[in-house]
Amino acid sequence: MSIIDKTDAVLEPSAEDFDGPLLEVRDLHVEFHTRDGAAKAVNGVNYTVDAGETLAVLGESGSGKSVTAQAIMGILDMPPGRISKGEIIFRGQDLLKLSEEERRKIRGRKIAMIFQDALSSLNPVLSVGYQLGEMFRVHQGLSKKDAKAKAIEMMDRVKIPAAAARVNDYPHQFSGGMRQRIMIAMALALEPDLIIADEPTTALDVTVQAQVMDLLAELQREYRMGLILITHDLGVVADVADKIAVMYAGRIVERAPVHDLYKSPAHPYTKGLLDSIPRLDQKGQELYAIKGLPPNLTRIPSGCAFNPRCPKAQDICRTDVPPLHPVTAADGTELVGRASACHFWKETING
Repeated sequence: MSIIDKTDAVLEPSAEDFDGPLLEVRDLHVEFHTRDGAAKAVNGVNYTVDAGETLAVLGESGSGKSVTAQAIMGILDMPPGRISKGEIIFRGQDLLKLSEEERRKIRGRKIAMIFQDALSSLNPVLSVGYQLGEMFRVHQGLSKKDAKAKAIEMMDRVKIPAAAARVNDYPHQFSGGMRQRIMIAMALALEPDLIIADEPTTALDVTVQAQVMDLLAELQREYRMGLILITHDLGVVADVADKIAVMYAGRIVERAPVHDLYKSPAHPYTKGLLDSIPRLDQKGQELYAIKGLPPNLTRIPSGCAFNPRCPKAQDICRTDVPPLHPVTAADGTELVGRASACHFWKETING
């Protein structure tokens, strides 16, 4: 169920007052202790998000996308989870050094999250208007009447038809797309600086997916928020992301501006994901699929974790973990924002 932190906090300065990345994740490591040993869910993740920028984090299920987001939000189950190393810098402040009380002053107000399953995230026995209004009652001290008016305003803002007539309806009375809009409204209610959207279009049909993504992009431009969009679907982010980080087995294996990555991927895993997207010009052909399965996180292969599934794997891939190499042009000029954790990124980007 949706849980609201009942902590009234002094508002922080706006994101524009800080001269630096809105969010910077530095060498983050997260592991979970299981009967089979430590599952290394996140293994040295680094990325930044600026105000008004959209970072798409891509990868198969189990690649560490959502765990990284939960660490940023401070909602990891600990135990069994544990942040063993790293920093999460939000407007110059390391969130991992704050007390739980201090984290609550940021969670919801400054960093908000949209979860992938709206039906299970909303309380089924409370009206959507009550749940939206709770944000304003708890954090801004509004009366029930004023909070309800703000809830209607937010429902209108995310384009829910007849908001005033539907404010007292319950979650099950809305379609999947409308419930996701309500989740977006709840995340936007306090006008945070950063929103993390964890697979916000899962289980929605293609038309509704497009509507939800267009809405997110429109609201992000209006509020100039940073947006981290977590997904496994490369097709969803093509028109909304500014840059992409591709994750595999808890590591970022490629970073690139969105159009550069689609045009010329520099990692075999990214290329495999792109080749797996159905295309109209390949009608009647067999759809490509990456062979094998993601690794067991308690027994990640030595060397490059992708080597058992990689068509370009050689001996060095089975022994040496590739660092994130800067990707360069043919003349040796470093390409801005591009990096690949592959020993053979040159062959991949050129092939």
